Parts: sequence; C-alpha cells; structure tokens
Amino acid sequence: MNLLRQIELEHMKPAIPDFGIGDSVDVHYLIKEGDKERVQLFAGTVISLQGSGTRRSCTIRRLVAGEGVERTFPLHSPRVADIQVRERGIVRRAKLYYLRDREGKSTRLDPNLGKLQYPRSGKGSGKTAAK
Repeated sequence: MNLLRQIELEHMKPAIPDFGIGDSVDVHYLIKEGDKERVQLFAGTVISLQGSGTRRSCTIRRLVAGEGVERTFPLHSPRVADIQVRERGIVRRAKLYYLRDREGKSTRLDPNLGKLQYPRSGKGSGKTAAK
C-alpha cells in the first residue's frame, strides 16, 4: 500500500454518514468560546462536495433571517462532532451553486423518498448497489 494512503487512513474518521448533494443535513461542530468548548448545530442543504480522503469537505448552505449563509466543513476534522442526514433531495447536478441566486420557496428541492441506487459520499465506486 502507498505510504501516503496508509498515513491518510490512520487519520480518517471510521464512520461518516452516506450523504450527497441536495441532502438536508445537521452538522454538529465544536466551537471554542474563551476557555470553553461547545457543540453548535449548523443545519442546511449540501451544495457541493469536494476532495477525497482526509481532504474531503462539503459546503452547506442555509438561510438565516433572509440572508444566505454558506460554510465549508472538512469531514474528517476533529472539530466536526457529528453529521446527521435529515432529508434526501433529488438533484441532477454535481454542484448546486444556482441556489445562491434564489429566494424563498424556489430554494426547495424535491425529496427523495425511495431507496438510493448507490452510495453518494465517496465510499466505494459509484455504480455499486446500496445494501
């Protein structure tokens, strides 16, 4: 095995939920205030996934008081405590940057109520069946 890949595997988190573009997720993020640490919840829609291995990150967008807020989270960071998928969305694009120009109800995505055909968060190849 490649030495860099072996070191990378040691620092990866053992379990990241299977989520993809268009899903609504809750990210529990550790923030430091003074000498205390607490978990803050950031809930929104995944508009992009990039990178691979320990460099994998996702960009989450949500609306706060009518303003769009985006935040990029490195998935294997020790600061990301947990990621929970609330709702899966049906999309036909790899990046949902067009949501930045939309307001109100037009930012909603159709929910995916069926079973996934393949894992979407980069675990394994894209054509394998979900179990």
